[in-house]
Amino acid sequence: MWIIELLIVLFFIWLGARLGSIGIGFAGGFGVLVLALGFGLKPGSIPIDVILIIMSVIAAIAAMQVAGGLDYMVFLAEKVLRSNPKYITFLAPVVTYTMTVFAGTGLTAFSTLPVIAEIAKEKGVRPSRPLAIATVASQIAITASPISAAVIFFASELEKLGVSYLQLLMISIPSSFTACMLGAIVTNFLGKDLKDDPIYQERLANGLVKKPSEGQVREIKPGAKISVLIFLLGLIFVVCYASAISKNVGLITDPVLPRDEAIMTIMLTVAALIALLCKIKTNDVLNAATFKSGMSACICVLGVAWLGTTFVSAHIDQINVLAGSILETKPWLLAVVLFFAAMLLYSQAATTRALMPAALALGISPVSAVASFAAVGSLFVLPTYPTLLAAVEFDDTGSTRIGKYVFDHPFLIPGVTTIALAVVLGFLIAPMVI
Repeated sequence: MWIIELLIVLFFIWLGARLGSIGIGFAGGFGVLVLALGFGLKPGSIPIDVILIIMSVIAAIAAMQVAGGLDYMVFLAEKVLRSNPKYITFLAPVVTYTMTVFAGTGLTAFSTLPVIAEIAKEKGVRPSRPLAIATVASQIAITASPISAAVIFFASELEKLGVSYLQLLMISIPSSFTACMLGAIVTNFLGKDLKDDPIYQERLANGLVKKPSEGQVREIKPGAKISVLIFLLGLIFVVCYASAISKNVGLITDPVLPRDEAIMTIMLTVAALIALLCKIKTNDVLNAATFKSGMSACICVLGVAWLGTTFVSAHIDQINVLAGSILETKPWLLAVVLFFAAMLLYSQAATTRALMPAALALGISPVSAVASFAAVGSLFVLPTYPTLLAAVEFDDTGSTRIGKYVFDHPFLIPGVTTIALAVVLGFLIAPMVI
């Protein structure tokens, strides 16, 4: 019977992928209904903690966007990218990785992708190279962001086993960033040079490629810098407080605010301070692109994570029998499981919430779990994720294109390479930290 139920789970994940965007969450909830009423499975735990963290962080980011903070960050990013344009393939992932770590969401990559495509075209660099590795870096960087829902939830699970929030970051940040830089080296040699690409030449001849510009003048709002500073101070406060209340550090032994509640209150406070000091209209926050995308992500996490926990909690004993001994002897297989799960679930937070507790319950060591964590960043495999589609749309040279066979797109090799390297580096670094 569990095989039929698994097929139902996979069907609704597939249906969600077909619907796209918020439809992934819709299909997940539909799947829970079918499993509950059709097969008598007790609904699993709703990922309320993950959803609330996403909501509070997105509220702060959207407030910063309305104040002009994201535009200011893109302005700074463009200055970095234009400072050494011939190294765009290496600078682009640095920019998207840093912005994702800072903001806790890969949605910030949307703002930088057109800049990356434009600079690459100016210098005759094949745009698919920097666009691919930059998009991949924005997805993997979620596992290194101090305020991402995936990191916060995973840290709470690890602390039950004696691994602190700070230790998780000490492993995930260097392993994922180094992997992105090594992935950029590989990506720099992929595909023909732009001048030799026949599709580019054809589009150029047909007048479908716009002439490169020297960058656009960006209007920076008066409160933009202040909003970024407030958000940065909030991020630093989150890291310091979460570390201070950790059992390993023990500076605060009996905290009034637990870590999850602290992050939510700090992020909402950040949003309030931005609204007050930058004098923004809070109604505008509701219409901000990041707010809409973030709320869509909450529904997606609600649906797919709930679907996953419903199936896993109902069959944890069978999963233990089937997977326990295998993962005990080959712990690196956890990374493979996370890779394919995230590919289908379309969310690092949802994948972490659905599978990590089960993996730790099966006896996977904290070292193996942390080392494998980067694998939840595999949202690039199916070419339907919003940032991938945006990268294709922004590249009018035609070098960033999706082929006839679903998986033949320029994001796959950079992504698989980077995640594999991040996992390997994780297994090397984790034993030295934990």
